[in-house]
Amino acid sequence: MTAHRQPIDVNGRRYRWPDRPLVVVCIDGSEPAYMDEAIAAGAMPWLAEARRRGTAAIADCVVPSFTNPNNLSIVTGAPPAVHGICGNYFYDRESGAEVMMNDPKFLRAETILAAFSKAGAKVAVVTAKDKLRRLLGKGLEGICFSSEKANETTRAEHGIDNALAQLGRPLPSVYSAELSETVFAGGRWLLENERPDLLYLSTTDYIQHKHAPGTPVANGFYRMMDGYFAGYDTLGATVALTADHGMNAKTDASGAPKVVYLQDLLDRWLGAGKARVILPITDPYVVHHGALGSFAFAYLPAGADSAGIARRIMGEEGIEAVFGKAEAARRFELPEDRIGDLTILGETHTALGSARARHDLSGLDAPLRSHGGLSEQKVPFIINRPVRDLPARLRNFDIFEVALNRAA
Repeated sequence: MTAHRQPIDVNGRRYRWPDRPLVVVCIDGSEPAYMDEAIAAGAMPWLAEARRRGTAAIADCVVPSFTNPNNLSIVTGAPPAVHGICGNYFYDRESGAEVMMNDPKFLRAETILAAFSKAGAKVAVVTAKDKLRRLLGKGLEGICFSSEKANETTRAEHGIDNALAQLGRPLPSVYSAELSETVFAGGRWLLENERPDLLYLSTTDYIQHKHAPGTPVANGFYRMMDGYFAGYDTLGATVALTADHGMNAKTDASGAPKVVYLQDLLDRWLGAGKARVILPITDPYVVHHGALGSFAFAYLPAGADSAGIARRIMGEEGIEAVFGKAEAARRFELPEDRIGDLTILGETHTALGSARARHDLSGLDAPLRSHGGLSEQKVPFIINRPVRDLPARLRNFDIFEVALNRAA
């Protein structure tokens, strides 16, 4: 290993070189109850022991509690105000276009992974969906591929030729538990064959969107993960686990989706098309959540009474909070130039939509479960080694700093 190297400074934080391989895992959508229930059912014996002999805590994720902002916070060690990624999707007022924020050009900060790789460390990344791969891999000199497109990798672009053939696995469906299992299999292969100094693994929350904590499918999924974590431990790695966000049912008492359709409200109050609602959860993979989360931006027409509109939105059942641009940027550490005039958060069991007609919920084959708000902010923070002096307020994006600098 490379423990003799000088520490690396990234985004105002200093990181020591690892004394053994460090595997950081972002378990997408892992509400802490999933692990608690799986341990209670005997499905995660390794994790039960790791929590006893290592470090186990609850941390806050970034709000909006979505995939891209949190993964990029984890790998930069910084909030969205620093790295610039405040959703999966945003409205670019300059171009007048709604844009997927998965192009590396939107990332405003260097990643810990890129910085270590440039300093000579062996670094690897495996993520479930290719939408995240290019962001995570920006500036990275190493291996970086997605399980979604593991059959298309080249050494020139991904650092490895045909990763899927190396793993000896079939290409998984993007809507499957196998998409995440291929991430973990990739991690095991890399530890066995490449021995990276830093390895970052990021899964998909397909299972968590469909199955509540403690259900047989959820426990089976966590049992699978536990086996891989045990394997990484046996291979001598520091294993650090966190999540990008939690997950909650977004339904009424009958199990039907509970949704506030904000675009319909603003069209009725201000006139059709005068305001624009952006749902930062939006990405190409909406079958399991219908592009419905508990966080939204509203862009208002010039001269609109934003305070008055905020009060009217707050009067709607299921709304937890509404903030103006400056207050939202301050409170949630967001880049002010990439957020709406209003930031709206739904309560625990309420999702936010744009216009009812724009959401196709026909693909939902289970009660709606989603995320995005304050109620999905609590996430696990687990390291298989004892840690000294945890930060007073623990964030998921502290995981690299704690694992590298504070683990015994």
